[in-house]
Amino acid sequence: QVQLVESGGGLVQAGGSLRLSCTASGRTFSSYAMGWFRQAPGKEREFVGAISWSGRSGYYADSVKGRFAISRDDAKNTVYLQMNSLKPEDTAVYYCAAARRTNDVPTARIYEYDYWGQGTQVTVSS
Repeated sequence: QVQLVESGGGLVQAGGSLRLSCTASGRTFSSYAMGWFRQAPGKEREFVGAISWSGRSGYYADSVKGRFAISRDDAKNTVYLQMNSLKPEDTAVYYCAAARRTNDVPTARIYEYDYWGQGTQVTVSS
């Protein structure tokens, strides 16, 4: 079992930055690819970005590419989502998730994620 806890959400003005953190329990964190998803009111949960278990590979949705960056610190069992140049359309609840993988490749497929955090609210004002 892996338990995930997100933090770092809040209210920020357009153009600002936030860094979300997701801390995992368990000793096998380094064997999981990690992903970030978001869900705005009335919309389906969507992929934001993911990082492979080694941290060597990242993959991002087109809507955030160049603005968001994912990193991981396995010594702290933590994955980060650095969000820059935030836009009002980035407003959503952000979730981190962990995926057991047979290869060192990140995945955008929501059904491949086995564990989910409770989410943290990000609100971007215009």
